[in-house]
Amino acid sequence: MPSCGTLSHRNSIRHSPPFFSKRLSMTMKLAVYFLTTGLTLLTLPCGSFTEVPSKPSGTVTVLPPVHPAGGPQAFPNAEKSDLPVFAMNYSRIQVPFEITLWVLLASFAKIGFHIYHKVTFWVPESCLLISIGLMVGAIMHAVHEEPPSVLSYNIFFLYILPPMVLDSGYFMPTRPFFENIGTVLWFAVVGTLWNSIGVGMSLYGVCQIGALEVQDINLQENLLFASIISAVDPVAVLNVFEDVSVNEQLYIVVFGESLFSDAVTVVLYNMFTFVAEMPVVETVDVFLGVAKFFVVGLGGLAFGLVFGFVASFTTRFTSNVREIEPLFIFMYSYLAYLVAELFNISSIMAIVTCALTMKYYVEENVTQRSCTTIRHVVKMLSSISETLIFFFLGVVTITTEHEWNWGYILFTLLFAFLWRGLGILVLTQIINPFRTIPFNFKDQFMLGYSGLRGAVTFALVFTLPDHIVRKKLFVTATICIILFTVFIQGISIRPLVEFINVRRTNRNLDTINVEVHSRLMEHAIAGIEDICGQWGHYYWKDKFMKFNNQILRKILIKDNQAESSIVALYKKLELQNAMEILDTVSEGTSTAPSVISLRKMHDILSKNMYKIRQQVSHSSY
Repeated sequence: MPSCGTLSHRNSIRHSPPFFSKRLSMTMKLAVYFLTTGLTLLTLPCGSFTEVPSKPSGTVTVLPPVHPAGGPQAFPNAEKSDLPVFAMNYSRIQVPFEITLWVLLASFAKIGFHIYHKVTFWVPESCLLISIGLMVGAIMHAVHEEPPSVLSYNIFFLYILPPMVLDSGYFMPTRPFFENIGTVLWFAVVGTLWNSIGVGMSLYGVCQIGALEVQDINLQENLLFASIISAVDPVAVLNVFEDVSVNEQLYIVVFGESLFSDAVTVVLYNMFTFVAEMPVVETVDVFLGVAKFFVVGLGGLAFGLVFGFVASFTTRFTSNVREIEPLFIFMYSYLAYLVAELFNISSIMAIVTCALTMKYYVEENVTQRSCTTIRHVVKMLSSISETLIFFFLGVVTITTEHEWNWGYILFTLLFAFLWRGLGILVLTQIINPFRTIPFNFKDQFMLGYSGLRGAVTFALVFTLPDHIVRKKLFVTATICIILFTVFIQGISIRPLVEFINVRRTNRNLDTINVEVHSRLMEHAIAGIEDICGQWGHYYWKDKFMKFNNQILRKILIKDNQAESSIVALYKKLELQNAMEILDTVSEGTSTAPSVISLRKMHDILSKNMYKIRQQVSHSSY
């Protein structure tokens, strides 16, 4: 018996209007047709398509249900797998895991180096790190293991290079740098161009010798390679200079040249990389390259100043959030670097200028604890970056595939030393008449001998584009010149400094008495220059200090009262004395200082404060 609901439904359909009945019947037929077509398509094999023939109107084909053998299953093709209790996925963490192991190994090596002080006294730390890398590379080569390709163009320029440049810019001695800025830029810019063009042209002439079998290296590629090996990295030399206290002018020129030559080298590297792809270089391309060189350099300087001022202004309002003060220093400097990279201008110049600006203004807004944190973190990041580069240099030297051409490599070494020495002699003769203290022959020899190649040179040649046909030869030649300069010149630099007796200076003369007399002489010379109508170094320095105290300090520093250089030196001496006392007290102890140690600290502080007051009283007029 049909149910009442079914009868009533049939009656409603039977007594419904004809139009409604026809439309309902058509709708039901379409629904059945689409359902049948869909089921037919689902039964087709995967990846194939079969045209479904149309059915006559009024007929419906219903496919019978298909039941697999063994009864119905929800997932007939799935196999049951047990839950793994222990699993390994090394490929996922290979790169960060191996980098961490490399940094740890290099750090343990550093600890071992400094346990026996005579090792690091005669052998530079970079030589020791390269040696450890060579041993690790030999082990990897013996077990047929290749290092992961972690050093790419973007990784080096975006993550490894910025900490190293920030460290050099932030710890640049400010006053000696600005007093010798003309000489520094002269050797960094003109000297790097001299070496790049001279070595590149000489190597191109050598390539015309058929016996060397390097005729396929054109002029553009030789200039590109010469610009790479022109970057100097005298880290070992600076450590020796600081230990033996060479004269301040020589030290700051070597320091500044190494920093700004990196910026010039990167600009030339990018420019010659683009030129190397051009089949023909016309005269207009040369003028465009010169214009781009100045735009890139000055643009980086402008971006660095802007971000340095913004960082200084931001730290005016961090008195209630002291824990994030160091973060602004790193973020603004890195942001200056990235924005400079965005617009294809000198990112090294941008981060160096930003670091110099922030060091002058930011350290007066933040606390001493934040300053200490900034200095330690900058040093740590720079040390990690340099460690990775030198360690990876040793590994790649063994594991990579080299292209040996002894003629080209030996000529590269010869021309690198020859053009470096000639450049120092010629450029010094031009700049000496404009210097108050000219460089003598011993200083010139040390300037030429301090042209070591290091991390930046290796990273640039390793990240050369693949369209350079003789890239392997360039990598091999660069590794040879790095190993020669780091090991031979780096180890022999200390005996040479002692043997030829380079001019020394006493770096422990930072007293209030010396500061007072130095400031007095600077003001007197500035007044004489103003009266004579000469716009010299001291005149511009005096004008900048007035502009700085009247405008910039009021905007960028929370306490805008101009601080005397005597007060600044007083704070510096007080901090140095406190650090020396803490080092003396903590020597040989592993716990908190005792009451006797605290009393000793108080006595030493009282004596030092008495000495400082005596210096102030004797220096008063």
